[in-house]
Amino acid sequence: MKVLLIEDVDNLGYAGEVKKVANGYGRNYLLPQQLAVLATPGALKQADTIRRAAEKRRAQEMEDAQAIANQISGLELMFERRAGETGKLYGSVTSTDIADAILEKSGIEIDKRKVHLAEPIRSLGEQQVTIKLMIDVATEINVEVLPLGGILERERLSEAEIAEVIEEAEGPAEDNGDEPAEVVAE
Repeated sequence: MKVLLIEDVDNLGYAGEVKKVANGYGRNYLLPQQLAVLATPGALKQADTIRRAAEKRRAQEMEDAQAIANQISGLELMFERRAGETGKLYGSVTSTDIADAILEKSGIEIDKRKVHLAEPIRSLGEQQVTIKLMIDVATEINVEVLPLGGILERERLSEAEIAEVIEEAEGPAEDNGDEPAEVVAE
């Protein structure tokens, strides 16, 4: 089946292009979602108009997506989850959880379908997650999954590390130059 794309479709093409797709894909997804129309002679005459309008829209969306990508690039998210002794989670961290955490931390709303996880995160640890905002615009964020109480423990450790650094900066206790007195056992 030949279709004329009305919207950009990931892994297929840009608006205004004519593509040959499987009948079921066209009939059950592209046409009902109004992402494409059948490539009839009348529709093909409109292809150039659709392509030019889509290029203008795509340029603006590309700028917006790049600005969002720059804002969330390198973002670090922490999740607390119940976990077993081996580090396996009782549950998981999903793309919805990550999208909600991005909204909470940065105020930027990301569609959960733009968070690319091969499968939900089911173990403790740190992981890079790709956020694909457009066909050509993607960024990486850092997701860390800690056991319950792990965030509080990390903050406590951070405070202890800060105190340790301050202690080291002040230097060792003042030495008055006297030799320590020897202790004589009687």
